[in-house]
Amino acid sequence: MDEMQEIMEDFLIEAFEMIEQLDQDLVELESNPEDLDLLNRIFRVAHTIKGSSSFLNFDVLTHLTHHMEDVLNKARHGELKLTPDIMDVVLESIDLMKALLSAIRDTGSDAKSGISIEKIVQRLDAVSKGQEVSVDSVSDTGIESSAEEMEADLDYANMSPEEIENEIERLLQKRQNEDRKRREQKRMNGEEDDIQAPLEMGEPEEKPIPNPTPKAEAPKIETPKAAPEEKKMKREKEPEENGLGGGAKTPATAVEQTIRVDVKRLDHLMNLIGELVLGKNRLIKIYDDVEERYEGEKFLEELNQVVSSISIVTTDLQIAVMKTRMLPIGKVFNKFPRMVRDLSRELGKNIELEISGEETELDKSIVEEIGDPLVHIIRNSCDHGIELPADRAALGKSEVGTIYLKAYNEGNHIVIEIKDDGKGLNAEALKSKAVERGMISEREADMMTDKEAFAIIFKAGFSTAKTVTNVSGRGVGMDVVKTNIEKLNGIIDIDSELGKGTTLKLKIPLTLAIIQALLVGVQEEYYAIPLASVLETVRVGQDEIYTVEGKSVLRLRDEVLSLVRLADIFGVDCVFENAEEAYVVVIGLAENKIGVIVDFLIGQEEIVIKSLGYYLKGTEGIAGATIRGDGKVTLIVDVAAMMQMAKRVKVSINKLIQETETRREKSAPSDYVILAVDDSTTDRAIMKKSLRPLGVTVIEAANGVEALDMIKAGDKQIDAVLIDIEMPKMDGYTLAAEIRKYNKFKNMPLIAVTSRTSKTDRMRGVESGMTEYITKPYSPEYLMNVVKRNINLNVEVESYE
Repeated sequence: MDEMQEIMEDFLIEAFEMIEQLDQDLVELESNPEDLDLLNRIFRVAHTIKGSSSFLNFDVLTHLTHHMEDVLNKARHGELKLTPDIMDVVLESIDLMKALLSAIRDTGSDAKSGISIEKIVQRLDAVSKGQEVSVDSVSDTGIESSAEEMEADLDYANMSPEEIENEIERLLQKRQNEDRKRREQKRMNGEEDDIQAPLEMGEPEEKPIPNPTPKAEAPKIETPKAAPEEKKMKREKEPEENGLGGGAKTPATAVEQTIRVDVKRLDHLMNLIGELVLGKNRLIKIYDDVEERYEGEKFLEELNQVVSSISIVTTDLQIAVMKTRMLPIGKVFNKFPRMVRDLSRELGKNIELEISGEETELDKSIVEEIGDPLVHIIRNSCDHGIELPADRAALGKSEVGTIYLKAYNEGNHIVIEIKDDGKGLNAEALKSKAVERGMISEREADMMTDKEAFAIIFKAGFSTAKTVTNVSGRGVGMDVVKTNIEKLNGIIDIDSELGKGTTLKLKIPLTLAIIQALLVGVQEEYYAIPLASVLETVRVGQDEIYTVEGKSVLRLRDEVLSLVRLADIFGVDCVFENAEEAYVVVIGLAENKIGVIVDFLIGQEEIVIKSLGYYLKGTEGIAGATIRGDGKVTLIVDVAAMMQMAKRVKVSINKLIQETETRREKSAPSDYVILAVDDSTTDRAIMKKSLRPLGVTVIEAANGVEALDMIKAGDKQIDAVLIDIEMPKMDGYTLAAEIRKYNKFKNMPLIAVTSRTSKTDRMRGVESGMTEYITKPYSPEYLMNVVKRNINLNVEVESYE
């Protein structure tokens, strides 16, 4: 049973792949009915599915495929011309084959699927007999009483498997006998045998009979079917044997040996690679620290070689694993020729679909998610974009409309472009419709640019269709597209020209597991913003920030952007750090842009996305978290949610600046200078934030050597030094001892700020010359009081929020 189960699984995988290709090939055949090679290939696929399903006792599928094969066989021999109406019947039978295969996959049988094939079999038989086919009814087709009619009358859905098997066997035997008699009669009359030899139920491949004799019969195959790889090799190496291709042979192609791997195993492997990437980042950070501390040591060169080697191997391994998950986007694109063909007939339009870049690869998880958005977009292009043939002719256009579907790589992203040469979007009409439905106000409509007006089509419930049809008009679809693309951390952009056509571009990351991000900081909090959404970073001055209706805006070149602090979005305790300049990250999502103020930019980094877990899952504005090279956790921003949260923030940046300046004016004179020495940017920022209410000037140094140089230079009169203990190049104890070597610094307050809490550490601090010893974590008030006491600052400060 295990062996048969494996054979059935192989059959299903192979059959689904074949059926998927059949859709595309049949649409192509409709455009090029004289392409005999293509027709032969389609016939062989149908024949292979019939033989394999017969061996596995899938009788309903065998019965349907057998009749479809008859139609294709007559077309091969020139006895039947494939018109659009006939192709409708063939394509409908393909749809039923898909449904039967799905039922087999879900239940292991096609007999109990409840799918009726009676009508489609009648229509296929009518096509075979050259009779006119009615789309809606087949009751008056006038089919003669024959084996075909007897088969069509059978109700397979209500028959037991045994009854179906017996009936099919009887009918096929009858048909084989009739065909055999006809062949024998032809041979007796000396006529050329142009009748295709019927195939027994168990025969998996078509076999020609070069010199037929009365005794020649198709052999009955009882052995299990070949593995998919073997069958693929056989199909690719087997030349045209039916003689219909003018003797031309298909050149043999190299066969790639492949194995199937469970997707769960690939997912697990991807998770392990993610952990390895995090370990690599951590190792590089540690090496940088060691290099600073032990500069000039001999072992550093050897350590550098090891770290570089691990980094290279990890990167190569990461790329290799990602490639194993990559699938060509053609897996998605291949279903659209059939869809466009059906829609063009349903809508009474002439539409062609041109596809390019289908070999472009992206992660399997994204391939699965991108299909539905593309379906909605292409259906929209067919229904709303491409005009009717008469309308196109009146405009001087070709009666045949064209939709271009293209994919290409752009950095670590894939861009999918959908373009049509239809009527385009009317910005004014879109705005009027949106105002009429109450989606936007008239004032908002007046202020909208054309590009912003085009984006109205992505609003839920919006539709320009005058009537509701099977294709469109319900106002759902394009909003789903926008939502799904944003879930993939992607961007959707729309552009249109009235009377010329519309272009939509989807920009999607190649994988959702490891992405490029811009790391930013707000006080002691770090955030990672997906780089795909970051348009640019700028530094702006106070005079470039304006207030409109209580909200801050930024004039950036020819655009006016809403401006909001990241601290206000996520409720981080913060004030405007610099009254003169600010870092602004310009974020774009579809047609929307905002400017986000952050305290500092850390830089671009490759991050591994981790889930927040059960309890924190669903936190608004946060898509996940990552672990940075220093071992600290950084939150990953959900750009779409963050932009919605930004709309709710009503804070005037200019007002905050004024409040900050007022607070500083009321504080003590800023001629006091405090030097903060710490290799951690975050810890220095915390010190600055804690001392801000005092109104003192805080300058920074990243290590002991840098701090000692600043003190000795004497450019500024330093009133106190806050010193971390563990630092590269020169630790805090050594720095304090070096400072105390100078008589003019004998009385300078040196305040240790460290996480070391043991008595030994405290004693060593006293011995090295420390004045005070503060352990982390500390409260801002405590640090303020220590500094005030040491510099004899007598000032009352407001409690700082």
